[in-house]
Amino acid sequence: MSQKSVEALLGKLVTDEELRQRFRRDPADVLQSFRQTGWDLSTVEAEAIRSLDPAALERLADALDPRLQKASLHESPRRSRP
Repeated sequence: MSQKSVEALLGKLVTDEELRQRFRRDPADVLQSFRQTGWDLSTVEAEAIRSLDPAALERLADALDPRLQKASLHESPRRSRP
């Protein structure tokens, strides 16, 4: 098991807006890129992450303090909080 890798990828998905956008378009590509940078994920872990609901990741990201976010410079600003 590679819990540290799982935590790192989940953290990146929640705090990196551009990565979330890539994940929404092509989760398999994000997983492959993550593994190519030296992170270890088991097949089961990769499949579990691949099946995450991108909208749920977005909701979690919206709940975080914006100072913890890596904002996208290529897209429109994130929705403001109520």
